[in-house]
Amino acid sequence: MINYLDKLESESIYIIREANWLYKNKLACLWSCGKDSTVLLHLIRKAFFGTIPFPIIHLDTTFKFKEIYQFRESYAKNWNFELIVSKNQAALDQEVNPKVGRDICCNALKTEALKQVIKKYGFKALLLAIRRDEHSIRAKERYFSPRTKNFQWNYFEQPLEMWDQFYKLKDYSDDHARIHPVLGWREIDAWRYIKKERLPVTSLYFAKNGRRYRSIGCECCCQGVASNANTVDKIIKELEITRTAERSGRSQDKEQPFMMQKLRSLGYM
Repeated sequence: MINYLDKLESESIYIIREANWLYKNKLACLWSCGKDSTVLLHLIRKAFFGTIPFPIIHLDTTFKFKEIYQFRESYAKNWNFELIVSKNQAALDQEVNPKVGRDICCNALKTEALKQVIKKYGFKALLLAIRRDEHSIRAKERYFSPRTKNFQWNYFEQPLEMWDQFYKLKDYSDDHARIHPVLGWREIDAWRYIKKERLPVTSLYFAKNGRRYRSIGCECCCQGVASNANTVDKIIKELEITRTAERSGRSQDKEQPFMMQKLRSLGYM
């Protein structure tokens, strides 16, 4: 009998391989260094027998936790992949930061930084580790989701996905595709898979002094949640009973459905 984690893994690997076949030499993956994108990197390595055949992009706002940067440098070296660090230096030089407004900051330091790296390298498709259960707006996504050349997301006209047949951009199009191999996973699935595969994760996820982070990003936009879970097993047990939303520790103005939909329609992850 196939374990449900094995089934999730198999489905995700299928999507990753389809993406690589459809967008050969024009595919990249976004890595936030969080648990989900680290799971995705591991799935890519499994899909291609221990290698990662396309570039990995880290969008560096310069406001991340120091633990994230340490984790990034360590595992980029250990897993031997091509790492592209993208910054919107022009915005940073103009002192764009969360104090000017989190929607402005996210759009400039993440979405615009992503536009720049796509234009520079000519990528046609990006793998992302978003999950439907993270946020109500992300629940509208497809596994293969088109974006216009201006990064706009039309959530009213998502492509059909039937019988494992996925969306393919026209070769001459200036659009790009977002591909979500772990879209159907849940938070607890990611942690159970981390336990099963013995995957590394940053120490931010483990409780210290009664608090831990469930969702990580820029340090100024994240707060720890009350928790004593300082091991993977304890995190799994906590998730089996908690009623607290995963992203409750994120900046709440940015997490409101209207704001998240606005940001995502402009190209935010």
